[in-house]
Amino acid sequence: MPAPTTDPHAITALIARLNSPDYERLATQLHRTGGCRNPINVRGTVIHVDPATGRRLHTYTTHTEPGGILRLPCKTRRANRCPACATTYRADTYQLIRAGLIGGKGVPPSVSTHPTLFLTLTAPSFGPVHTRRQHGGKTLPCHPRRGAKPCPHGGVLSCAARHASEEQVLGEPLCPECYDYSGAVLFNAAASLLWARFTDALRRRLATAGGLSLRDLRNHLVLSFAKVAEYQRRGVVHLHAVIRLDGPDGPPSPPPVWATTHTFTTAVQSAASAVSVRISTTPGEPVRVLRWGRQLDIRPIHTGGGTHERNIAAYIAKYATKAAECVGTLDRRIYPLENLDALGLRDHPRRLIAECFRLGNLPHLAELRLTHWAHMLGYRGHFSTRSRRYSLTIGGLRALRVRHARQEEINTGRLPTFGEDEPVVIARWTYDGRGLPIGEQLLNAALTGGSSVSPDGVR
Repeated sequence: MPAPTTDPHAITALIARLNSPDYERLATQLHRTGGCRNPINVRGTVIHVDPATGRRLHTYTTHTEPGGILRLPCKTRRANRCPACATTYRADTYQLIRAGLIGGKGVPPSVSTHPTLFLTLTAPSFGPVHTRRQHGGKTLPCHPRRGAKPCPHGGVLSCAARHASEEQVLGEPLCPECYDYSGAVLFNAAASLLWARFTDALRRRLATAGGLSLRDLRNHLVLSFAKVAEYQRRGVVHLHAVIRLDGPDGPPSPPPVWATTHTFTTAVQSAASAVSVRISTTPGEPVRVLRWGRQLDIRPIHTGGGTHERNIAAYIAKYATKAAECVGTLDRRIYPLENLDALGLRDHPRRLIAECFRLGNLPHLAELRLTHWAHMLGYRGHFSTRSRRYSLTIGGLRALRVRHARQEEINTGRLPTFGEDEPVVIARWTYDGRGLPIGEQLLNAALTGGSSVSPDGVR
């Protein structure tokens, strides 16, 4: 249900939209956006022309739409910006991950027999932080240390509290002055490069296991993967990935017999511990060597249509719509001249952002673009990526949805049935802002089950 409101102007606007003659068409548009909070508004015309005769077959114009505009979903992946579009993105990611595990969407079912691992690459420690540990269903003390000596800054690196799951203190350092903020920011910035070097090292080890040269490996084996990045509450990223071994032609071909799950697991363990990124903050300081954390979780995936692969696909898809909001940062770019103290940030994310600005001003770290990605705490990679042959892409899945919607339009009579030759489509669109007026926001929430009205959705 929509959030209650006492704004008389909003109520008046809602009543006006309910009584307008184009209410039914407006309701249809809002349903087709899936309840998008901040839809994109466009004006324009689409003409279908017979390529043989030049005859106009069909014309669509937004002049007949409510307000003369067509409302399109924003398609953001971020759940905190638009829950409706993020739900669609999460469902699409789930379908793509699952298709790479058991087939479907153009991927042959035989991929379920290929060696496949679910891998979690963690970040190293940059100092003790408040955490919630459990064992046997019981919550354990955070960091109990008897006789702990004070740190150089006078604090005691010990905490006997049993934290609840939603406490804001989780992920924050026991001593902020001892915490390695530079290392945390640089690790986030280097995470994508670490992943690239990990996959390169993994291919080298697989080639060695098969008695092949790295150049010849592609003629016998292809490494396919899909991964997402997860922010921990302490502000560093972990990577979750599904990695699969295919034959030289991708999913349709099986890998060579020597590429077993055991060989695959051994190669992953060796590659993850071998790769590193070396970064020097200043010419006078030692070079930092950034590596994956010691916690390496490798789980073979045994497919067969059960719940196991569905749970893995759902787990990975969940993080495709999240960003750094769990740490407490802002969901927008933060500029160097802004007053961080005035943004209402907690001390830990504020220190991480400030460190991004400090390191971003160093000339030899300019390529990391830490200042630009300060709101993401230095991480500038995409949160959901797939190799080319893992399965189809988000764009491909959306194209399938567009073709299905077009066929529905033809079946319902909104589009004519065209001949064998595809018509020439001439489209002219102009951007007309985004968002909904306050009355339509309330109507959208009522029709689609939205729980709130976007504060910045008024055009």
